[in-house]
Amino acid sequence: MKLVLLLLLLLSPCLLCRRADALLTRGDTNSTGNYFGSLNVSVDADLSAVIRRVDRRFLSVTIDASLASEEKFVELLRSPKIRTLAKALSPAFLRFGGTRQDFMVFTPQRYHQDSGVTADQSCDRVELPLWLEDKLKKEWTQQQLVLMREDQEKKYKRVKFTENTVDLLNSFTNCSGMDLIFGLNALLRTAENTWNSSNARSLLQYCESRRYRMSWELGNEPNSYEKKAGIRVDGDQLGRDFKHLRDLMSESKIYHDAGLYGPDVGQPRDHRADILTGFLQTGAEAIDACTWHHYYVSGRDASLDDFLDPDVLDTLTLKTKEVLKKVKLVSPGKKVWLGETSSAFGGGAAGLSDTFIAGFMWLDKLGLGARLGLDVVMRQVFIGSGFYHLVDDNLDPLPDYWLSVLYKRLVGPDVLKIAAFCDFGCSKRVRLYLHCTNTKRSGAVTLISMNLSKKLARISVPALVSSNTVDAFVLQSDQPGEAGLNSRSVKLNGQVLKMVDDKTLPDLKGSRLPPAEHLQLPAYSLAFFVLADAQAAACR
Repeated sequence: MKLVLLLLLLLSPCLLCRRADALLTRGDTNSTGNYFGSLNVSVDADLSAVIRRVDRRFLSVTIDASLASEEKFVELLRSPKIRTLAKALSPAFLRFGGTRQDFMVFTPQRYHQDSGVTADQSCDRVELPLWLEDKLKKEWTQQQLVLMREDQEKKYKRVKFTENTVDLLNSFTNCSGMDLIFGLNALLRTAENTWNSSNARSLLQYCESRRYRMSWELGNEPNSYEKKAGIRVDGDQLGRDFKHLRDLMSESKIYHDAGLYGPDVGQPRDHRADILTGFLQTGAEAIDACTWHHYYVSGRDASLDDFLDPDVLDTLTLKTKEVLKKVKLVSPGKKVWLGETSSAFGGGAAGLSDTFIAGFMWLDKLGLGARLGLDVVMRQVFIGSGFYHLVDDNLDPLPDYWLSVLYKRLVGPDVLKIAAFCDFGCSKRVRLYLHCTNTKRSGAVTLISMNLSKKLARISVPALVSSNTVDAFVLQSDQPGEAGLNSRSVKLNGQVLKMVDDKTLPDLKGSRLPPAEHLQLPAYSLAFFVLADAQAAACR
């Protein structure tokens, strides 16, 4: 029977839990250690083999191109505070792109002055003065109102940017330990509706003169071009545009073997799937990874219940499998990335996407995405307009930022098999994933855990916990109960997380647990349990 249950690992969490519920009714209902008022979960894990291995930059981030809607706001990337926060997320890709990338035009200054932020420039020498940072933060708050109005009306202005934006982005990624991906404008078209590459050529020539190491994208969500710009580009033509860009890159000494990613299509829906298929048929050979975007709900009408609904979380499985199938059919072996993703599209849901409750969608997407076979997941956004950012308008970290840092420190790229079996009432509200730990400790594993229920969950991991000491990293809202789900502050093992100063993060220490038969996961909590001496053969 145990072997049969292990074969269910490839099924969705819902099927696993329903199957376990049925088994428990026929067996000993106390076999999981029945505990009044709690959810009881037993776990079966296979530590002998890795089932997936994701990129070491699996958790990556974006900066929305809207930050350059007025070039002065890009100066915020010189803030020592924002650079400190970014460093803690490395290694990672940093994608600069989004809706407004397709309205941006590189306009080099005829007499460009050295900004002092070249790739090899000392990071301390380019820090933003505090008075200027405060001024820009206040102005950025007002600028977001302008951007939101443009988004609602779907009327976008052409934005000119100079060498300064490119310099600042390269300095920021260089000093933060990230790898820059720059999104080019695909809506610069010829009379024949092919991509006009002259502006991109000028930009590449400038970047090559500065010896900037970076990768490239072309266009953002081509499925929406007709709606936002009155231009229709089909998948076949888009693929040819990417081949054109790859040919352009091949002429460069620096960028001939640089990364090119695309097409950054929206999640499969009606004609969007046709765009992806057509693109792959003509452009698959030009790209290093196929990128698509995913959001669970609309930011306009999302509810708190949506963020805790297991059925909403499970929609990622269907969409991901659909994309993976299309890519495998046309270009077997091609990596697939979530090139932009968050909780709610349309800029996020105010009071939800920027609060503690958003962590359930974010952590589940990381766990499920890695298990399904996505190689990189890019969080929209690190900083920028909207409500789904990791860092707020005052450049203070929000709950999802701290969750991301812990994931970076504790979760390695190797994914392991795990099956969760739940008692009555558990349904799909206790969600678990297992990875090798992101340390040099041989054989260590990290159990990624989340409890979407208002009840305590008791997790039984006989093969691991009974003979091992556990370090627990439990994240909860700083306020109790359901009211705390909308909080913009988070506690780690009971301590509210906040920066010590603009250049120092707090110690993110785990709580050492003694050997026990169960792990306890509080109501509405997210946790990482690190088992340092699990002796997992797959993690050596």
